[in-house]
Amino acid sequence: MYVLIGGAGMMGLHLAQKLMEMGHTVAVLDTDPLACRYAREKVGVMAFEGSAVSTSVLIEAGIRRADSIAATLGSDAMNLALVTLARHYGVPHIVARMSDSDFEEPYRIAGASHVISTMELAVNTMANAIEYPQVESMMHFEQGQVEVLKLPVPAHCYVVGRTVARIAQDPRFPQGSLIIGYQCHACADLIIPNGSTVLEQGSTILVVTKPELVHQMIDFMGIDTNRLPAPAVAR
Repeated sequence: MYVLIGGAGMMGLHLAQKLMEMGHTVAVLDTDPLACRYAREKVGVMAFEGSAVSTSVLIEAGIRRADSIAATLGSDAMNLALVTLARHYGVPHIVARMSDSDFEEPYRIAGASHVISTMELAVNTMANAIEYPQVESMMHFEQGQVEVLKLPVPAHCYVVGRTVARIAQDPRFPQGSLIIGYQCHACADLIIPNGSTVLEQGSTILVVTKPELVHQMIDFMGIDTNRLPAPAVAR
């Protein structure tokens, strides 16, 4: 895949390096000659000196054959212009970094495939780390309507030694939640578990659930107290 990145700042260069490590052909565009030189010599990607919203620079960089373009420039106005030009030249996949949420709809209208709010990602990640210290990571989908949790399975955790099917059938397992990933140890591949997969201590699971059920999921697993809370008794 040939990917163009508008902007050779910290995000653009880190993205370029990551994409290159994944096997893609990458080129960055930036007006700063030092940034372009760094991209070539230190990151190892192609770099075109000039404005990422200049049609001549974009054509020189090969926008007509680009499979994807990432707009990581310093302002939303510049990124919006790049998204518009990328759509004009027929780039099939366009990703834009957004700083101001007021630009989300304009990005969509201009043709962005994905709009990434870097501030929102950072704030949500930090807030989640404070609110849910037991969760290794958490991702939001569908405007926060769905959460994907990466949860540890420590020794004496309630789910240790139980199959995915048995866990899902427990009436205290948050309804509508699913265990979608399993990693038996840190160096193992992540697999999609089936009903007979047994969760071992020291492993990690990926769980899909609703935001309002996150606390219930953590309590069910007993990550905090290493025990399953006793069910309420009707009086």
